[in-house]
Amino acid sequence: MDATGTVLEGFGRHLSLQRNLSAHTVRAYLGDVTSLLEHLDERGTALADLDLTALRSWLVGQQRRGMSRATLARRVAAVRTFCTWAARSGHLSSDVGARLRSPRPDRHLPAVLGVEDAAGLLRTAEELAGDDDPLHLRDWAALELLYATGVRVSELVGADVTDVDLGERTVRVTGKGDKERVVPFGVPAGRAVAAWLDRGRPRLVGPGSGAALFLGARGGRLDPRTVRGVLHRLTAVAGVHDLAPHGLRHSTATHLLAGGSDLRTVQEVLGHSSLATTQRYTHVTPERLRAAYTQAHPRA
Repeated sequence: MDATGTVLEGFGRHLSLQRNLSAHTVRAYLGDVTSLLEHLDERGTALADLDLTALRSWLVGQQRRGMSRATLARRVAAVRTFCTWAARSGHLSSDVGARLRSPRPDRHLPAVLGVEDAAGLLRTAEELAGDDDPLHLRDWAALELLYATGVRVSELVGADVTDVDLGERTVRVTGKGDKERVVPFGVPAGRAVAAWLDRGRPRLVGPGSGAALFLGARGGRLDPRTVRGVLHRLTAVAGVHDLAPHGLRHSTATHLLAGGSDLRTVQEVLGHSSLATTQRYTHVTPERLRAAYTQAHPRA
């Protein structure tokens, strides 16, 4: 293995074992650092000679290739993490990435459904499940649970049967950094999940099912891409705005805020480690802002 491979292998172990990052994040960070190392090689710069000028040169090159601000921000985060690790492990004499500034993230928000449209979407899913087809029962339960809890689609498909407590109406999910949280859900989602577990899942169970809560048509754990396809199809059938699972998650957060929930609660529900992240994913409606102002300000 060459020097670059050795460095990447060591950094990958650090991310997995010490930072406890998900396999997806580890792959993304390693790809970002590989891009930086290739840039250094093109410049004829050794890793030991990495400086802020080289880092900025690499970042400018990424911008010129048309990278989105979100991707650039992640790449900067990856390189900062790498530089800190490289300095501590002796590959760099100092943490040169500490002064690399990240581009401001885009303020673009995903599309959201209004409360009535969300209800229409879920009503459509329930009506289709009336034929007792196991896939329709699954789709109804999956969408109800996504909207009720605001969990990520990866968290939904990663859940096991034992993670659901129908009596308490809660589901335990594992989010980023392998952090577990328990999220409540309401009566409609509980009814849909109960129907899926009672009448749908037993008819799809196969050798590869394991303990997975949601199953694909062949009996294996449900794939996130299938959920995306289901959501796109059902929004069309329901005649509401098309959106991805993340848009449904954002809808949940928006509706919680509009209904009176505070940002801290939404942060806990969504599983964000930082309140700043929650503020990016949610926005206060003018009506909610006016109501809060009227209630709180002495001269409103």
